Amino acid sequence: MSNSVELELKELLSSVEANNASDLHLATGRPPILRIDGKLVAVDKPSLTEEHCNELVLTLLTDEQKERFSREKELDFSYNFEGKARFRANVFYERGRAAVALRLIPSKIRNFEELNLPLVLKEFTKPSQGFVLVTGPTGHGKTTTLAAMVNEINNTRKEHIVIIEDPIEYIFTHNQSLVQQRELHQDTLSFHRALRSILREDPNVVLIGEMRDLETIRSALTIAETGHLVFATLHTNSASQTVDRIIDVFPPHQQNQVRAQLAMSLTGVISQRLVSRIPEGRIVACEIMVVNVAVRNLIREGKNHQLESIIQTSAEEGMISLDKSLAELVQKGEITKEDALIYSIDPTVLESLIQE
Repeated sequence: MSNSVELELKELLSSVEANNASDLHLATGRPPILRIDGKLVAVDKPSLTEEHCNELVLTLLTDEQKERFSREKELDFSYNFEGKARFRANVFYERGRAAVALRLIPSKIRNFEELNLPLVLKEFTKPSQGFVLVTGPTGHGKTTTLAAMVNEINNTRKEHIVIIEDPIEYIFTHNQSLVQQRELHQDTLSFHRALRSILREDPNVVLIGEMRDLETIRSALTIAETGHLVFATLHTNSASQTVDRIIDVFPPHQQNQVRAQLAMSLTGVISQRLVSRIPEGRIVACEIMVVNVAVRNLIREGKNHQLESIIQTSAEEGMISLDKSLAELVQKGEITKEDALIYSIDPTVLESLIQE
């Protein structure tokens, strides 16, 4: 690749941090695009031609990655930018043309206070075993919340933490704990293979970057059941939907058993959204379900539709609904009512909570 292409790529990657952006998109027919505070903003540059975009994309890849990309047509990987910043990248084809989405991974792992996370989340880091799920749409901070939780353990307990991701995002520094990070393709061939062997690696805490399929979910449940603390993510919108998703992925004849397993192992579910903050930036709103006796019974009996009611009436245990979280942010002047309504589960409920 030419020096000019490499210099342009460096300039674009530098602009992500300089503009406090979260993502950079490169695609044919449009200028480079940044995502700033959740909104897409075009860089003041000409639209990329197919050839130019292809050159920029391929400059990001090693020879081995180029071969895999050509063969598999899409590729996840992490990209270290001159030791100054790291990006999670996905290269893909659209209408036969190469494109890429790059997400900036901050070098510093922020704590609960810095992220404005409810401090009840610290309680999920204290058990020696259990199953904690962080859920929500793509791009709403799930990985950042998980990093804060795992780093809390790293800083306060002497544990062996094993992390499996595709690709590795935050880089952890050993503190009180031993932290080992495994990346798909580089360190293991699949989530399933990594999880199948993980119990022979003497872990106390396991973080699974994403539960994508039946075998990964099955393995996560087993690891949690056998005396380990497991953290994972799912792309679901609420605690009740999360429970449904886990159970529904199993064949019908296994679902009663899975309900019992999940009822016993689940510790908590956090479903979060990043909402535009006044005057700038984004702030987290989250539903929190702490698994108590009532929640365990509802999961075991298949009454997941009643979980929302338990969440709404258990504030003293640290639970909060997403609409209540959004309403509190509106009342504090952190976000607008209009933005809260975008993410509301039930706008009518949200309106009434704001009036309280």
